[in-house]
Amino acid sequence: MTQAILDTLHDAMASPWIYPALFALALLDGFFPVVPAETSVITAGVFAAATGAPDLPLIVATAALGAFAGDHVSYAVGRGANNRLRNGRRSRRTFAWAERALAERGGLILVVARYIPGGRTACTLTMGAVAYPRRSFALFDAVAALSWALYSGLIGYVGGAAFENDPVKGLLLGLGIAVTITAAVEVVRYLRRPRVPAEPQASLVTSGDRLRRRS
Repeated sequence: MTQAILDTLHDAMASPWIYPALFALALLDGFFPVVPAETSVITAGVFAAATGAPDLPLIVATAALGAFAGDHVSYAVGRGANNRLRNGRRSRRTFAWAERALAERGGLILVVARYIPGGRTACTLTMGAVAYPRRSFALFDAVAALSWALYSGLIGYVGGAAFENDPVKGLLLGLGIAVTITAAVEVVRYLRRPRVPAEPQASLVTSGDRLRRRS
């Protein structure tokens, strides 16, 4: 069973259609985040190291181009929904905050969001919805897409090089590295999340009660 799966994967990875497939998966992942684009790029990287096919630079290039195109579709969707989202009562403050944050560090947010589960689509949609400048978006998104494709391809390549005779173990190693890095990013985000202390608020309420009693 395992050998049959490996043979099927080997045939798929050796086919020239692997590059259009990687492009399409990366594109769809931009606005339909359940598509396993990163897993596919990691798998291709594993076979690039273990068998020599497909070619790693072409893996990175096609995945980056697909991601770049998919992000622009998501941006366009957000841009089209601009007025409808802005007019919502609950979304006005959110949009005001998003515009300020993106104006200050939009490029950094776009690159970092690439490595946060669900963050890529949320960020590109928001940047379109708040009418973030298209040229600036394209510039920073090119950096984000290329870094993501290079990161995913190299993780797979490292796994494949470590287990040249066993691509399954190489794939598991590559996926394990990706999951570990994602978990580390989430832990850092959680630790850096601002917390509102409860005790000062309680003391303020107590002080207010005391003042009212004295008056």
